[in-house]
Amino acid sequence: MGSWFNWFKGPEEEAAPTREGRQKCWDARDEYFACLDKAKVIKAGDEGSACSKEKKRYEGSCAKSWIEYFNQRRVIAEAQKDRLARANEQAQAAKK
Repeated sequence: MGSWFNWFKGPEEEAAPTREGRQKCWDARDEYFACLDKAKVIKAGDEGSACSKEKKRYEGSCAKSWIEYFNQRRVIAEAQKDRLARANEQAQAAKK
């Protein structure tokens, strides 16, 4: 009876990552994103072959759902930087 719910698991479902697995993913992400920064690329995947080694390690170390999340957060964070910079400029102009 213990195996009753096993049929819910799909083939792509993996066990929860260990602390070491999460750290490996984060390290690979940071290395890949640093390469993207050097290449002046915001959106992951738009770098062509510039960061292929780092991208391969990143994709091999992280779950697909994590990769999608990190890549989206990178684009959002960059957009936030631009908005904050404009807001600061407007605030400085309003003080004058």
